[in-house]
Amino acid sequence: MKPGVLGLLPWEPAPRETFASISRQAQRAEALGFHSLWLPEMHFDRAAPWPSPLLAMAAAAATTQRLRLGTASYLLPVRPALQMAEDVAVLDRMSEGRVILGLGRGFQRSLFAAFEVPAREKRARFAANLELMRRAWAGEPVGYEDPERRVPIHLHPRPLQQPHPPLWVAAFGPKAIEQAGRLGLPYLASPAEPLAALERNYALHASYLAEPASDPTVPVMRSVFAARSPDLARRVSEALERQARRLGRAGRNRYARLSRGPVEDWALVGDPERIAERIDDCRRRFGLTHLIARVNVPGVDASEVQRSIELISELPS
Repeated sequence: MKPGVLGLLPWEPAPRETFASISRQAQRAEALGFHSLWLPEMHFDRAAPWPSPLLAMAAAAATTQRLRLGTASYLLPVRPALQMAEDVAVLDRMSEGRVILGLGRGFQRSLFAAFEVPAREKRARFAANLELMRRAWAGEPVGYEDPERRVPIHLHPRPLQQPHPPLWVAAFGPKAIEQAGRLGLPYLASPAEPLAALERNYALHASYLAEPASDPTVPVMRSVFAARSPDLARRVSEALERQARRLGRAGRNRYARLSRGPVEDWALVGDPERIAERIDDCRRRFGLTHLIARVNVPGVDASEVQRSIELISELPS
């Protein structure tokens, strides 16, 4: 990878009672030279409770100086637009301009039911909320203090990064990819996509851009495990296969598709040299610029995950 584009998702299991580990993991990622730490958003999930990524990112920001902080992804349809615009602006100020905002729509029926948002409206709400947020960040009026006298009110503070933090759109499926392209925003690829699908998706995304990007951002999320031991790498590959089959049987269709193909088509597992070769292949095939590594893989203990992270941090630029 070129310098500064290798990011991590949290590798310690999501805590049920404390989020103190986020600060520790952020400090470790920064010390190892990673570009960024990415926090998901998950609601009503006992195993992975991440309902408020911005709050967790604030904790990480307080204990780091250089590490970029990203969402993967922040769900726009289920919150008021101006509240999100304010929260992001405050976090960008707190972190001294280190926020990258990965944006999503959500897919769980339980999510939309709980937040009383019709699932069929998620794309329209996503677009409307994003438009209002961008207008607010740009300093346009967001309302009127006195409607009769038309005295405008504006967002304060605005983000440190102007006009706003980088915006990436997480997408899975042609409609979401089309929306990202029409908005002129980078498409953040799902980790549940094989390589051939990624090539098609990036070509589809490019076809909807009003004009080609002069310096395109092409981020990909992948399960990554580096090991010098072939036996350990094989054990991780087998565990990832079992996990994909289990998730597929549970109704997660995107994982059902993965279980029908080889692990190497959707994960990076092996010695660092082999992983570096495969990253180069992704760069050649669809212009990969950023790799976000899911390093909390099944089938290994915490010390093996830590060693893998160290090896990943040493991948050549």
